[in-house]
Order: sequence, then structure tokens, then C-alpha cells
Amino acid sequence: MINSKKEVTIVIISHKSKKKVIKLIKKISNELKIIIVENSKDKSIEKELSNFKKNVELIFSENNGYGSAINLARTYVTTKYFFVLNPDMQKIDDKLINVFFESAKELNNNFGALGPRFENVSEKSHKQSNINEKYGQIESISGSAMFFCSEVFDKNRGFDENFFLYFEETDYCFRSNKNNFKIYQVNSQKVYHDIGTSVEIKNKEDVNKLKNLYTWHFIWSKFYYYRKKYGKLTALILFLPALLRIIFRICLNTISGNKKNKSKYQIRLNGLINSIKNNRSFKRIEDF
Repeated sequence: MINSKKEVTIVIISHKSKKKVIKLIKKISNELKIIIVENSKDKSIEKELSNFKKNVELIFSENNGYGSAINLARTYVTTKYFFVLNPDMQKIDDKLINVFFESAKELNNNFGALGPRFENVSEKSHKQSNINEKYGQIESISGSAMFFCSEVFDKNRGFDENFFLYFEETDYCFRSNKNNFKIYQVNSQKVYHDIGTSVEIKNKEDVNKLKNLYTWHFIWSKFYYYRKKYGKLTALILFLPALLRIIFRICLNTISGNKKNKSKYQIRLNGLINSIKNNRSFKRIEDF
């Protein structure tokens, strides 16, 4: 039995990820409340969860993005803390959850979010705190595993729902730091994130559509975040080299006849232009 059972709710955001969701919740005590937000119309997950009705609450939602789903889940959370976990997280167990619970109390709930240390990432692509610090202060943590004090999450006004994919956690952490609620890594707790595998799609055409969706939203979200952080003019100046590179790549691949690469850069350009115009992050997988 873990100490956190009455004060922590586990939140899992799923999009056609039922196999991974089941695998994850089997590792978690049935004494912990678990909220699953299913962002697709895949009703078959209900049958898969039929043996977990004691502690699992399933919510179906329109797919308005990761941050929006977390905000929705928060409205169902009644505990002091909640722990958001991506379905493709590895090395999650009751001990880890309890350590986060004890860490929150040790920090007197004076934090914006807590995250674990990741084992399968490079320092270049994924910044981490000083491993020698028990609680390493860091600018931002991965959205795949975020532990929140519910009250502080509300003070930070949750996630910005204009983001559909990417940078929503970076934006949350930025705003939290501005509010003097620092972000920390609990360095004793190490996890493995099987990146990019939470959506269970095998059809090659749908896989390609998903890649296009990621390409469009990554640059849309990055510019939107930079605009929020630095202002539009500075964001435009910072993105000018990227814009010129994209245009150059489109021209180069047009000349060489590489339609696949040309299409990729055209999608990237479209995402950036829409973000510059302040158009919403409207692209969905069926649009590709």
C-alpha cells in the first residue's frame, strides 16, 4: 500500500492507445484513482477497461489537443495532486508515484510541476537538470510525465488550449516560473519514454498522415510559443532564417523532382505561415 493513495490521481491522455493504456495501469495500484481521457472515438477501450472499474474513470472527449485534455481531466480531479502520464511511459510503478508524493510535501507544494529523469535521451535534444541535485531546478520538463499540485496548477491557469501538439508543457512551465512556482526534476526517479509510439496506427497511409500532422503542428506551436514569450517582432526575427531555409528547400526539391521532401517542407511552411498570421492550430490528421 502506498502513502499517496488518497491524495494523488493518475491522469492518462489516450488517442487510440488502449493497449498501452492497459499495460500502464496494470503497473499502478488499484487503490489509486485513475482518470483516462480518450481523445478519439474509439469506444472499444471501454471493454478493455471493464476489469478496472473500481478505480478507473473513462472520459471521452473531442480531440482538441493534449493540453486541452489535461485541463478537462483536472475538472474531474478531487485529490490534492495529480500525475499526468503518457501511455508510452516505461518504468512507472507505485514506488515512483510515492516518491513524487513525498517530494511534493518536502517542497511544501511550492512548485509548478515535478518531472522524472529520463534515461533514453541525449543532452542535446533533451535538457535535464544537474543529476547530483535531489530536486534539480529546470526551465521546463517533458509533458510525458508531469506531477502537479492541483491548487498550483489552477493558479497557473492550466494549459493554453491554443496549442494542439507540442510546446504546451514548455509554455506552462514558462508561465509557472514567471509566477514564482519553479519546475523541478526528481533526479532519483528514472524513467524511459518510448517516444512517438503512443498512437497505435499500423496503416502506412495513416502513419504518413500522422507524420505530416506532427510536422505542421511542431512549427506552428514553436512560433506561437516564441511569440508569447518574446513578442511577435522578435519571434519573426528569430524565425527568419528558418523561413528562408524552408523556402530554399522547397525550391531545391522542386528542381530535383523530390516530391516527398518538397511536400514535407511545404507542410512546414504552411504551419509557420498560419502561426505568423495568428490562425488557430486547425490541422487534423484527416486534413492530410
